[in-house]
Amino acid sequence: MSFLLFEEIVFGPVLSRRLGVSLGINLLPTNYKLCNFNCIYCECGWTYKNKIKNFKFPSVEKVKIALEKKLSEMVNNNSKLDSITFAGNGEPSLHPDFEEIVDNVIKIKNKYFEKSKISVLSNASMLHKHSVVSALKKVDNNILKLDGAFEKTICKINKPFYNFNLKKLLKQFKSFEGNLIIQTLFLKGFHKNEEIDNTKDEEIEEWLNLLKIIKPKKVMIYTIARNTPEINLEKIDDEKIKEIYKKLQKCGFNF
Repeated sequence: MSFLLFEEIVFGPVLSRRLGVSLGINLLPTNYKLCNFNCIYCECGWTYKNKIKNFKFPSVEKVKIALEKKLSEMVNNNSKLDSITFAGNGEPSLHPDFEEIVDNVIKIKNKYFEKSKISVLSNASMLHKHSVVSALKKVDNNILKLDGAFEKTICKINKPFYNFNLKKLLKQFKSFEGNLIIQTLFLKGFHKNEEIDNTKDEEIEEWLNLLKIIKPKKVMIYTIARNTPEINLEKIDDEKIKEIYKKLQKCGFNF
């Protein structure tokens, strides 16, 4: 089974379901995944390396040069750009110079594509770092993961490599004072013979309760679209997704 790995620092642009024409930035290895989560649905495959101390991240200058080169080419080709998106082969905020890179990307973006947005797809695992929170508050779309309503559900789906604490995460989310986007992937199936289903009534009800506490400016929901490392997973059907959308709408959330 093949998985999706990005082989360059700057990749794309691609047409994103949520962000339009999106140019990606990968601050992680170009030949393997580096993350502090091991999500059972990840399009990059299983996480075999979660230690950052032995990895030399791309330098601030290298990222800057790669982005400037690509944006210059896009301007010369009269290309469209809706979003510059931090994504890639793992968790982007693991980069020790994440905030400085975000600052540079904002400046370069304003030089070439002033009206485009800057987005970050993050698992929200690094919100204990002031510099990461500061960087996320500077971008247009800070899209933070919340794949379950209960700690046990999140640990089954995301399999973090640290002692995950949902109460602590909620407190960190609340510190954004609504200036964040919550992203949730819905799925069901089995992992190591254990049932996993974050679409059950009690899960959805509690998930909505958490959203009422977090008060995000937007909620993004989706389901499996590509190969998953755990093969015993099911995509959620359109009717169920529509049902969840209706519940979000009833609670007054934007999506």
